[in-house]
Amino acid sequence: MPASPGTLQSPPAGAQAVHRALGLLHCFHDNGPDLSASELARRMGLSVSTAHRLARTLLATGFLDQDERTARYRLGPAVAELGQLTFHQRGLHLAGPELEQLARRSGATADLAIRSGPHAVILVGGSVLPSTGLGLRRPLHSTALGKVLLAWPSPADSPLTGPLDAFTDRTLTDPAVLDTELALTRRRGYALNDGESAPGVRTLAVPVLDRTPTARFALAIRSTPAHLTAETLPHTLSLARTCAQALGVLLLPPDER
Repeated sequence: MPASPGTLQSPPAGAQAVHRALGLLHCFHDNGPDLSASELARRMGLSVSTAHRLARTLLATGFLDQDERTARYRLGPAVAELGQLTFHQRGLHLAGPELEQLARRSGATADLAIRSGPHAVILVGGSVLPSTGLGLRRPLHSTALGKVLLAWPSPADSPLTGPLDAFTDRTLTDPAVLDTELALTRRRGYALNDGESAPGVRTLAVPVLDRTPTARFALAIRSTPAHLTAETLPHTLSLARTCAQALGVLLLPPDER
């Protein structure tokens, strides 16, 4: 059964309270409306009293905020502060100009993503909404970004589990077929998404590698089948790889650049 929005993998022994608190923060991933204690309890599969106790603890430490009129919760200033800190620590503020230049040269949307559990999360690029600062969050198996992150995983990454949902009739839902696609991705050095996440979308993605064969980030150029054709693919791939090489240096820790 797929996990609920606030559900994480089973915690180590003795870490249940921490696991539940992190799960509660994950309930806000969908950027929806503020949530009440009872809604948090339902998403977490907890009693209302337990959810309320966790929420009050997170409120006291700044990880949640509360509307005094409605008593509903939202993410707090501590989350925003840590988010900004990690954004700059990872060097992501340096990636924007490179992606803008790639978008101009390719005539397509350029994005940079990381892995978050079973999803690829876009952090910088044309798919980040100016109104929210959030990018797309899509299942790994249905996107070129996700295929790259699966093909060059970190040793700490967990394999995909559970059913692979279909988003179009092209989505790869058979794990064996996906494994074959990932092997092809590693051999040729890039991934393609040809209408697997949404009709009429074709995406090319390449890894941003560290000193090990791990994709710390995935870089994508997203367009349409009419624009990203077999004839234009080699040039687009060359542009993407040049950008990925530059980002591979820019996104290193400052003392390693």
